[in-house]
Amino acid sequence: MFANSQTKAFEHKFEMRGQNCGGVAQPSEEVALASNHKVKPFAHQTIYLYKKGKCIDSLITDSLGWARKRIKSGKYDLFLPYKHFKKVPIGSENEFDLECMKNEWMRPDGMLKISWKGTVFVNKRIGYKFCPWQYNCLKERHIPPEHQSKINMRYFFLIICVFGFLNFKTQTLTQNIKGTIVDKQSQTTLPGAVVQLMDSTKKYAVADENGFFKIEKVPIGRQNIKITYTGYKQKQLTVILNSGKETVINIELEENVIQGQEIEIIVEQDKTKTNNKMSTVSSRVFSSEEAGRYAGSRNDPARMAANFAGVSGANDSRNDIIVRGNSPLGVLWRLNGLDIPNPNHFGNSGSTGGPISILNNNSLDNSDFMTGAFAADYANATAGVFDLKMRDGNNEKHEFMSQIGFNGFELGAEGPFNKKKNATYLVNYRYSTLSVFKALNIDFGTGAAVPQYQDLTFKTDFKTKAGKFSFWGIGGLSYIALLDKDKVKGKDLYGYSARDTYFRSNIGSSGVTHVILFKNNAYLKTNIGISGQYNNIIADRIDTNFATPGNKKPEYRSTSQNIIYSFNTIYNKKMNSKNFVNGGVFYDLYNSLLVDSTDITFGYNTFKVLRDYKGVSSMARAFFQWQHKFTDKLMLNTGASSQYFLLNSKYSVEPRLGLKYSINDKQSLSLGGGMHSQLQPLYVYFASETDSNGVRTETNKDLDFTRAVHGVIAHDVSFNNSFRLKTELYYQYIYNAPVDKMPSTFSALNLGADFNSPNVVNLVSKGEGYNYGVELTLEKFYSKGYYFLFTTSIFESKYKASDGILRNTAFNGNYVVNLLGGKEFKLNQRATLTLDVRGTYAGGKRYVPVDLAASIAYGDEVRDYTQAYLKRYPDYFRMDVKPGFKLNTKRLTHEWSVDIQNISKHKNIFQQSYDLTDKNLKTDYQLIFFVIPQYRILF
Repeated sequence: MFANSQTKAFEHKFEMRGQNCGGVAQPSEEVALASNHKVKPFAHQTIYLYKKGKCIDSLITDSLGWARKRIKSGKYDLFLPYKHFKKVPIGSENEFDLECMKNEWMRPDGMLKISWKGTVFVNKRIGYKFCPWQYNCLKERHIPPEHQSKINMRYFFLIICVFGFLNFKTQTLTQNIKGTIVDKQSQTTLPGAVVQLMDSTKKYAVADENGFFKIEKVPIGRQNIKITYTGYKQKQLTVILNSGKETVINIELEENVIQGQEIEIIVEQDKTKTNNKMSTVSSRVFSSEEAGRYAGSRNDPARMAANFAGVSGANDSRNDIIVRGNSPLGVLWRLNGLDIPNPNHFGNSGSTGGPISILNNNSLDNSDFMTGAFAADYANATAGVFDLKMRDGNNEKHEFMSQIGFNGFELGAEGPFNKKKNATYLVNYRYSTLSVFKALNIDFGTGAAVPQYQDLTFKTDFKTKAGKFSFWGIGGLSYIALLDKDKVKGKDLYGYSARDTYFRSNIGSSGVTHVILFKNNAYLKTNIGISGQYNNIIADRIDTNFATPGNKKPEYRSTSQNIIYSFNTIYNKKMNSKNFVNGGVFYDLYNSLLVDSTDITFGYNTFKVLRDYKGVSSMARAFFQWQHKFTDKLMLNTGASSQYFLLNSKYSVEPRLGLKYSINDKQSLSLGGGMHSQLQPLYVYFASETDSNGVRTETNKDLDFTRAVHGVIAHDVSFNNSFRLKTELYYQYIYNAPVDKMPSTFSALNLGADFNSPNVVNLVSKGEGYNYGVELTLEKFYSKGYYFLFTTSIFESKYKASDGILRNTAFNGNYVVNLLGGKEFKLNQRATLTLDVRGTYAGGKRYVPVDLAASIAYGDEVRDYTQAYLKRYPDYFRMDVKPGFKLNTKRLTHEWSVDIQNISKHKNIFQQSYDLTDKNLKTDYQLIFFVIPQYRILF
């Protein structure tokens, strides 16, 4: 302790951890009693450190009065700004740095000494006896520090040897937790925010002037941390520590509207609190850890999202996301602020799904998923939004990862380019391993065909005086040959009867992000990027009559390429604790090549051109949003978005509204609504027909946006800190959907139900549809070693085409039920067993039946569209089990898992089609008993 000998005003207790200086400061009992109030912590105050008359550093006390910071070894003068004393530092003001001078000061009559060994004491001339922590509280034993060297060294070395041996056997493995703490709205750092470990050790850290904190030597495993800052809502999180990798988390705190009122949020991670500040309903945040944890997810964010309420993912062959009965084409993918094309291997142009994701969950940060009534900064989507973020690399040490599993052989690295400039890198590369699994007789529904693919993910970050710059990219190459001779009967998920198909797909996105913070609680975020997607399809038909040379005839050829140059900039301004606004502009330039042709008569040189387009089009967008908090219980989000398509001068203006009311600390009621619109897939605009004079006309160029009106009401109740129930009711009306000019059953609302991209001409924007339903989510967040998630959706999805008949959409499964959970068994401090299970029960896929008699007569498959989507296949059921084992050693973390999918071997129908060889119906089933082993090592 140290005290001013004249006033005895304060008592301070400092402790040293390595090169860290820590302590607690509070008024003495004498002053407290004299002031007739209880002893209160000396909270959120600055203690300035002087050396040779110059202020060179400072310590900031937290809400409990604790101050702790990494500082250099040496002797310092301490000055505490506190108006009660009305004193100035001893000596002339000219001897001190005026920048550190604050009106009134109190200077303790002593000096603080920080040594590399961790000893902290105040100069003896104030009569203080300090008890260094590493000497087992010598003060209590009354052993003066100057006599410590007289301890018998023989006993000392004997004790060191004994405890050193025991430590080798029972050493506790530890890791570091670090990250940054910022204001959620303004993104300004919060120096002085306290991060505390919620266990018996009471470890903590105080954020520095850059909002950075670090808690060292935390025991590995799951740990709860609490984040507090005066005037902000308290937050509690659960983090996972592995010995092979530091845990880095970025924390956003929300300011209280009513200052001084203490509001506490205590959950593992509030899943309704998305990264997007303007989201009100139908939104959820998810972590990359969840994508790897859930059974059946294959480390794929899209397959993980299929477990959420409102989403149907009853498809083993692809990860298409069907949201509330909408086509998966209505989903928007956004990565690091840029809208990106379909991020999947073997994905068709214009689609949003595929068999294998390019996105690498080892590179992702906490991200948002939304299923309706989303905020105004999201446009060109009618169904849902995936707003993904890539995490930063480690800024202090180099770390590595190696993994082998279903998604491929994978290598990853991250670390600092330059520690002083806080420049980091993150890179992951993956190469297909399916050929290895195929050799082990593990079937993927592709017969003998082996998918070949590879992908790369990277991100670099640089912090400069001009702001933070990030350069990132993802890319993937994929190829497969689906040959008729290699197909396995009943498991033909990808090919077509009597066809050889060669499919190549390349995709890439890259961007530069710049974020600059302003002093007025505002920041500007700008993105510049380029994305590209390339598809090449070659299809040859097998002549079952053996009338062509080589028994094969070219049937279809397609080359599509779309390069998008993107720019957007968004200005964000926090007016005060009640008001936040943001607005921005987007511009996308499309450079497209769409060429395809087909031989529909199976003759010689009778190819018909379907599309032959090469050109440029573009779309401009703008939005504005305002968030107003009337109180901490009532919040309004409102705004508007607009779009303008330069190809045909179509535009839309879309108002958005969200309202949330917290009934009490346990319950909230939310409303959301708005208008949404989306372009058609580009290949639809350039479909063409050729008249009798050989003149080819692109008939669909004048199509409007497909438009939708969303309305959602939600009720959320938390039973305790980790258990909640959420219910949502929604209605969606869709109009201006493309349909045939002449009466037919076709509607663009059903696009995305199959792999192909149909060439349909003479479309008009007159189709309608609607979706409505109720969703239930019952969830226990991960705590006490287990979690579970139960979701169910009951819905209707209808459409009306140009024939005026109301029909089921291709996605109207009517109901989906998901139940998943997991348990962690901690064998010891190093080893952990995990068991995750998942079950899905859903309505079967809607289909258009095959007209067998017409197919035989025509010599190819003919569907009966008078019964379009009237019937469903039998209900879909699948159960997955995923046992795992994690072992932490001193510098390595090993993880083994086996994801056993469809463990009950239930036969789920994938499709019924016409077999040209047998001239009969055939039924193909989805994956049966699919085993995915995986091993990962972190170091």
